[in-house]
Amino acid sequence: MKFIHIADVHWGMNPDNDKPWSRDRAQAIKDTFAEVIRQAKQRDVDCLFIAGDLFHRQPLLRDLKEVNYLFSTIPSVRIIIIAGNHDRIRANSALMSFQWCPNVTWIMDEDLTSVYFEELNLEVLGFSYHTAEITESRLNGLHAPDTLHIHVLLAHGGDAAHLPLDKQQLAGAGFSYVALGHIHKPELAPDYSYAYPGSLEPLDKTETGQHGMIVGEISPTTAQITALEFVPMAQAQYISLAVHITPATTNGELCASITEEIQKRGTDHIYRFRIRGMRDPDIEFDLEALEKRLQIAEIIDDSEPQYDFSRLFAEHPSDMIGFYIRALQKEDASQVEKKALYYGIDALLRTTDERS
Repeated sequence: MKFIHIADVHWGMNPDNDKPWSRDRAQAIKDTFAEVIRQAKQRDVDCLFIAGDLFHRQPLLRDLKEVNYLFSTIPSVRIIIIAGNHDRIRANSALMSFQWCPNVTWIMDEDLTSVYFEELNLEVLGFSYHTAEITESRLNGLHAPDTLHIHVLLAHGGDAAHLPLDKQQLAGAGFSYVALGHIHKPELAPDYSYAYPGSLEPLDKTETGQHGMIVGEISPTTAQITALEFVPMAQAQYISLAVHITPATTNGELCASITEEIQKRGTDHIYRFRIRGMRDPDIEFDLEALEKRLQIAEIIDDSEPQYDFSRLFAEHPSDMIGFYIRALQKEDASQVEKKALYYGIDALLRTTDERS
């Protein structure tokens, strides 16, 4: 039995909604999901497991119709879905009355439920969220039913507020496979007993690395996983990079370095830069135009001005500048204390310049 396992699609989300590329990211979520459907057909899989948060919020009727159309294009694939904390089941949800195409099975119950597919000898267990949080460990002590079926468990959780999980216990619970969702980073168990596919597309600047889907196969004879792999699918990645500078680095040189790093890795990706090193105190980095021109989510300036504090103290032994240096300069200063010293001296020197 061949399958694809995805989770945390978050259809309807607008990542980086304060950035000019936000609409492109929203469309990428839908396009990559459509590509998963195409891959299900191309790979001739038997099942598509969706382990929660297919939708980013309560779906509108038009969202359900769009997704259902995609499902209708793979009529031979069994699609089994649970709701996560974002698209949880509510009494007034359009999900409750929507008529899905025949190959779609939503496990909507709040309590653990099983569905059996005779043609595959497959029993799928799972439950959907009906609340924003599930703090109890509902799956602790759970074991696969004692039947000669392929047993797959769908679950959405893995942190303190959303279905805390004991993954080691789940690995030994006797399921053919445990398809997990909620954690947005891919993770495959060493013995392939469970996996998180992660979010299909990265959804914010913290979700670095590759994103995609899990493709696997279960033997109908032994009911054991025989193959499992993570397949990258995302159109873009969030990439964090550090740029090192010296007191000789100018604003133009820094812009050129950042542009070169982006061109080297691809302009389709989204970047987060951290500037490190010592800079000339007279240099001010102005990177606003660069952020508008390229897909840069954030630039954090951790550089430090290279002040000669000994010389400054000798020149200002009895005024505010000297007092400030004496009060804040110390060998074991924290990063915050260093920043306070640099910013304070910079402000005091500017005030002195303006009065001279």
